[in-house]
Amino acid sequence: MKQIVKAAFVAAAVTTAGFTGAMAEEVKVGVAAEPYPPFTSPDASGKWVGWEVEFMEAICAEAKLDCVITPVAWDGIIPALTSEKIDMIVGSMSITEERLKTIDFSDKYYNTPTGIIGAKGDDFEATPEGLSGKILGVQVSTIHADYADKYFGETADEIKQYQTQDEVNQDLAAGRLDAVQADAIALDAFLKSDAGACCELKGNVADDPAILGAGVGVGLRKGDTELKDKINAAIAAIRANGTYEEFSKKYFDFDIYGG
Repeated sequence: MKQIVKAAFVAAAVTTAGFTGAMAEEVKVGVAAEPYPPFTSPDASGKWVGWEVEFMEAICAEAKLDCVITPVAWDGIIPALTSEKIDMIVGSMSITEERLKTIDFSDKYYNTPTGIIGAKGDDFEATPEGLSGKILGVQVSTIHADYADKYFGETADEIKQYQTQDEVNQDLAAGRLDAVQADAIALDAFLKSDAGACCELKGNVADDPAILGAGVGVGLRKGDTELKDKINAAIAAIRANGTYEEFSKKYFDFDIYGG
């Protein structure tokens, strides 16, 4: 998807102490080009919507940044950041040791478990033994692909990688996969859809912080400390003033921030 949609932030125009209406700094915010409900998806008019879009709007308003949503293919989103085609990533990107070798992150802004789903009536658990002989689908260049290779590579019959999570889900619904591993919230959104009526959650995988990370953060270029400080301050502010809770309850009946 090539279009760039500028998010309108009314709150960013409010004059506060030390801010006298000067033009806000423009920041290109990279999101994955493909739909990833309930976090980011383009609606019928092409406008980007979802929990993570509202999170982005809130922190950009708080930090007085003029944020422009810039869709990028997921497997190219880190190179887009390091080559300065975008300025930050708001795309459910987990903070991992491997990624920290290349980019920096803000403080965590949410943390949810990793789940595995499969067809109703196919009784198995989200364990290496449970995946024995199964065909497992994951999205390429994700923590889930790395986790699956490490923990299920020797027991699963095959691990298939796809460019988008939507493609993974479609192949599960079509019966070409036995199981799918992804973020539990994204999987829940699929299970609640018409296409996901075929399937159910089999369980959450055992945690491995070295691979699954320490929650999701805003991806930033190394050395961009001024922007990082603004984003961290904005995250803390919307958590403290109730904004985070207000928009989150429209999507979730639990605390997505996590432990």
